[in-house]
Amino acid sequence: MSITDVNTAFAAEKAAQIESVGAPERALQARIDRGEVRMIGTDTYEVLTGWDQGETFTVSRNTEGQIQQILANHGLDEQADGTAALYASSPAWHGLGQIIPGGTTDIDEVLRLSGLDFEVTTVPALYEWQGETREHADQRHTVRADTGAALGAVGSRYTPIQNRAGFVFLQELVSRYDVVWESAGLLRGGKRVFVSIRLPETVTVDAEGINDIVVPYIAVMNDHSGNGQFQCVVTPWRPVCANTERFAVRDAVTRWAVRHTAGATSQIKEVRRTLGLSSHYFEQFAAEETALVRTDIAIADFHQVIADLWPLEEDSSKRKQTNHSARLDALDEVFATETARVGRTAYAAERAITGYLDHLTPRRPPQSMTEEIARATAVLEGADDEIKSKAHRRLLQLRTR
Repeated sequence: MSITDVNTAFAAEKAAQIESVGAPERALQARIDRGEVRMIGTDTYEVLTGWDQGETFTVSRNTEGQIQQILANHGLDEQADGTAALYASSPAWHGLGQIIPGGTTDIDEVLRLSGLDFEVTTVPALYEWQGETREHADQRHTVRADTGAALGAVGSRYTPIQNRAGFVFLQELVSRYDVVWESAGLLRGGKRVFVSIRLPETVTVDAEGINDIVVPYIAVMNDHSGNGQFQCVVTPWRPVCANTERFAVRDAVTRWAVRHTAGATSQIKEVRRTLGLSSHYFEQFAAEETALVRTDIAIADFHQVIADLWPLEEDSSKRKQTNHSARLDALDEVFATETARVGRTAYAAERAITGYLDHLTPRRPPQSMTEEIARATAVLEGADDEIKSKAHRRLLQLRTR
């Protein structure tokens, strides 16, 4: 099975196109004139068409000002060969990373392609005092065994959960069902790593009515910085608008966490057993979502839910009032779109809120990330899970009025 390095192909495609024309500047301008790319900054462009739509690239020039190199900008960690540290079974994350058409069932291949085939070790925490090197006995540092890169500061009892040991338990699910590894990658230099698989059966909301399809995923995240746990998360995803519908439902578990200790491996095996409970989660999820489909809602009710989620004090500053108004306008616009599709219901209201959180809410990306990658990372890490759960519970209350 052939493997395509999309990141390299992206740069090579641009370079080849420019090289084939005698005047690089005219070639690039021609692409702009055809509407294929647009300038978004000094020597920085965004692709507007094709499989790499939404990607950005920077033109590097020599001392004479001539185009010398095309550099893809993505914000994901890179491997030693410069490729994005990401495996995906389809061109996700703007087509970056290593793509295997149709995916793979081999965990070793996933770890290799995503850059997760490294181990983590701990080293003493040292400090200088009056010209003498001392050791902090109660603290250690986690480092990558392949590069020696520092990942975080941890306690003396901290035991790293290695990537392969943490993720291999999903191999049983991959082998048992006709599914493949969906994606895998690392962020922040390997401080946070993740894999995900798609479960074999979809979930249908209101099968006899709107017949909305939700795709179930399981995402597993491992933290090597000392600031997080090993987590397994059930993630419903609505393909029609790429919304992550991860929120708590009644009497069903959606997230498990394991601390980095000597007994972590046995606890991970317990997590594998409890993954069977995910079927109960999706059954309850579909039931509650169908109830929202059958609950009509007035625009005033929708605005009250928004006010509950994002309260605005009477003495709020002008800036907060302006931001609140902009948020309300954005939510109203998404709600109108959802209403046209599924009716003016609590379900449409919830879709509007999750859509706003996933795609429209302002994100301030770290210096090393683009806004799109920061947004995808927030979805992966569940930055808005709590407010999604609150919205879900609040909208369910409308059934009893």
